[in-house]
Amino acid sequence: MLLSRHQVLGRRERDPERLERSAYLLLSRIDTQGPMSIGQLAEAFGLDTSTVNRQTAALLRCGLAERVADPDGGMARKLRITTEGGRRLTADREANRSCLARVIADWSPEEVQELEDVLVRLNRSAEALEGRYWPRAEEDAPRTADHHPAAPRESAPRAT
Repeated sequence: MLLSRHQVLGRRERDPERLERSAYLLLSRIDTQGPMSIGQLAEAFGLDTSTVNRQTAALLRCGLAERVADPDGGMARKLRITTEGGRRLTADREANRSCLARVIADWSPEEVQELEDVLVRLNRSAEALEGRYWPRAEEDAPRTADHHPAAPRESAPRAT
């Protein structure tokens, strides 16, 4: 939460293109996992279906997501990110990384790596307690000592 508060430099009030927090989280999950139904999203976040329904309706109205037939042939329609939703999500991720990069600009590579390791452990411990795991694209990617968490990556957001 503290880290989120320090994203002040990229706040939505200063940039109307920035996504609402719920939109960012929903789009990030769909981006990582692929098209999802409202029920799947509600289960993934531990939220009531009516809450997710309202949040996804806002995504649909703004053209950030669209309803599609289940790619696996199921009955429920699923939500998929639109080109505009992908563009906005990418822009927000980059703004978050840029803000974080400024915060840790004078840290050593070892300190940056230590922060990343501890945040990964914190996130995974919280997920384990809740029984809700966030799919990660980087699970099979090799880790390097000089990896900088503020550098652009094709993965789910960690602590942004």
